[in-house]
Amino acid sequence: MEKYIQKANVLIESLPYIKEFYNKIFVIKYGGSAMEDETLKKEFAKDIVLLKYIGINPVIVHGGGKQIGDLLARLQKETKFVEGLRITDGETMEVVEMVLVGKVNKEIVSLINSAGGKAVGLSGKDGGLLFAKKMKHSKKSGGQDIDMGMIGDITKVNPEVIHTLDTSKFIPVIAPIATDEHGNTYNVNADTAASEIASALCAEKLVLLTNVNGVLCADGKLKPTLTEKAAKRLIDDKEIHGGMIPKVRCCINALKGGVKKTHIIDGRVIHALLIEIFTNKGIGTQIIK
Repeated sequence: MEKYIQKANVLIESLPYIKEFYNKIFVIKYGGSAMEDETLKKEFAKDIVLLKYIGINPVIVHGGGKQIGDLLARLQKETKFVEGLRITDGETMEVVEMVLVGKVNKEIVSLINSAGGKAVGLSGKDGGLLFAKKMKHSKKSGGQDIDMGMIGDITKVNPEVIHTLDTSKFIPVIAPIATDEHGNTYNVNADTAASEIASALCAEKLVLLTNVNGVLCADGKLKPTLTEKAAKRLIDDKEIHGGMIPKVRCCINALKGGVKKTHIIDGRVIHALLIEIFTNKGIGTQIIK
């Protein structure tokens, strides 16, 4: 009997959050180990379906860097990176779009639908969702600017297609591929795309799934909550460093864009999304205004 009482207590603990977030939009950046481990993939899909059934509108933006790298290696196509960004020529861009839109996106859609949801796969090209311009990279190499190829900076988000899907009870799953006014195709960083989409939707939450516990102190301890100001200070003090810097900056930009709260959580933990959203303690780092 005790275990059933504990289960009931978990449901009761989540009740205030379900009431608070009913009919709100959560933008979830899905990537890293959560996209690679078979058990985590299936449980993530169930978590998303649960959110939809209790009245929350999840919008998923996914990455796929590992899958792109794997196919490029099989094609014996050399890959070069500059500060973590993949130099993307025309041939590489074709592979990127094929993997993100044709493979990864459809796999996520299939998993969600198999779990009882109604997911629809999109790229930023669909419905004029994402517009971008060619990224300019200021890093010098032999006195010359580095041409990053078809990597884009988002210039505009048109969320109309997302609103249409949400009101029709569908779950949008978005590959971060954008276009410009001339029809050129660009690869966009998935964290950045999620941040910009969350801002355009005035989302209740932006959640970034990562391969670390969250934002860590210099002593390795997790920081459960950070204000925007504190996060900026930790970046300046180099306490936040490496790959966590762009993630934190995406959260800060989303807060400036009207998102109520942002989260960086460990996608390697099963049901991390539900633990962060529906428990008093949470699991990762929340960054707030």
